[in-house]
Amino acid sequence: MTDEQWGMLQGNLLKAVGKNNYSSWIEPLDFDDVRDGVATFNVPTTFLGNYVKQNFGDQILYQMMGMGLNVSRVHFTVPVGQSPAVSNPAEGAAAAEGAFVEAAPQKREAPFAAAPLDSKFTFANFVVGKPNELAHAAAKRVAEGGPVTFNPLFLYGGVGLGKTHLMHAIAWELQTSRPDLNVVYLSAEQFMYRFVQALRDRKMMDFKELFRSVDVLMVDDVQFIAGKDSTQEEFFHTFNALVDQRKQIIISADRAPGEIKDLEERIKSRLQCGLVVDLHPTDYELRLGILQSKVEVQQAQYPELSLDAGVLEFLAHRISTNVRVLEGALTRLFAFASLVGRPITLELVQDCLADVLRNSERKISVEEIQRKVSEHYNIRLSDMIGPKRVRTYARPRQVAMYLCKQLTSRSLPEIGRCFGGRDHTTIMYGVRKIEDMRAQDGQLAEDIEILRRILEA
Repeated sequence: MTDEQWGMLQGNLLKAVGKNNYSSWIEPLDFDDVRDGVATFNVPTTFLGNYVKQNFGDQILYQMMGMGLNVSRVHFTVPVGQSPAVSNPAEGAAAAEGAFVEAAPQKREAPFAAAPLDSKFTFANFVVGKPNELAHAAAKRVAEGGPVTFNPLFLYGGVGLGKTHLMHAIAWELQTSRPDLNVVYLSAEQFMYRFVQALRDRKMMDFKELFRSVDVLMVDDVQFIAGKDSTQEEFFHTFNALVDQRKQIIISADRAPGEIKDLEERIKSRLQCGLVVDLHPTDYELRLGILQSKVEVQQAQYPELSLDAGVLEFLAHRISTNVRVLEGALTRLFAFASLVGRPITLELVQDCLADVLRNSERKISVEEIQRKVSEHYNIRLSDMIGPKRVRTYARPRQVAMYLCKQLTSRSLPEIGRCFGGRDHTTIMYGVRKIEDMRAQDGQLAEDIEILRRILEA
């Protein structure tokens, strides 16, 4: 292929994949040669080569064939003297077998394929708050790439709380600060697939060599291997070998090690011997901070849209399931407002996100709030709802009113009826009273946050 043809191919790929993808993944490619129907490209790292193979290999081949070139396969290779900054299992397998990364649209390397790191999941894009500050600090310490201080680092929490984000951020940080380290990131499912593939192809020695030669092993969603005896056996031996070599291991799961059903006791024990960190459900302040950071991105894409005051606060209060739902709701809101040509108001939010808002309050009722508040303050439910105005009952009653207003879609008159038939103005007064006191009374603010977490759990 001539320089002119290479330039034409680059132009075609720019149109096909878009400017951002082109600058990130196609521009670093350096055309080398076409021989025997195989086009070879030099890449700076095997990580980049593997990503291009998985995501753009077919497109490159299609464009080359469209130019009349006799090409049936595409190869990516790292020139001698260069080493990958961040690798994944597919790259490691290629290195262990003395091969280079290749993409053949006729025949995929199934069933194993490692997902690339997400460029949005960096420390710079991670919003830190009380529920995740310990996990963030621990991840930053591991990302420094220095001597192992706690091994393994075990991150656990519910869906959308930032486990995968932190793991990707560690990998990106190590890519920059410690390019000499061999970092392998994969899901537990991918570990299992790679193990099964090695058994099928009778390449267990290659498998063992691959996973025992890494400097940092990162396994996401380890609960997936629970109940899979052979995979657990190999994972246990890999874990022990790396710990003995003082190599860093980072694990994530949706539950604490001791709570993962059908996970072998010896593995639970091993996972608990390091630092186990819980990513708590997001609180209101953290959700608001996340929304504020994401709004900057949305407003850059939709500069013509205006956002009414109170919208972000409303979303932070009402959508508490997980961060992914929150971010998805914001993206949907901006796109909807742009399509209908309307400013983003609370009315528009309720129209556009009606289904999301319904789901977010799926198990929080006025009755449940009343019950939890009375339990928290150790008073009888009948006294809190009743007519007595002594402070012992009045303050918990106002806290319950405030939480009902924030966590449910019930109107003030409806809430009033649930509090012994009180007028809606009484509910309004109670809500405003708590709003004013929260800023001055630290104990009250803490009580409300504890109750919110209990109700949203």
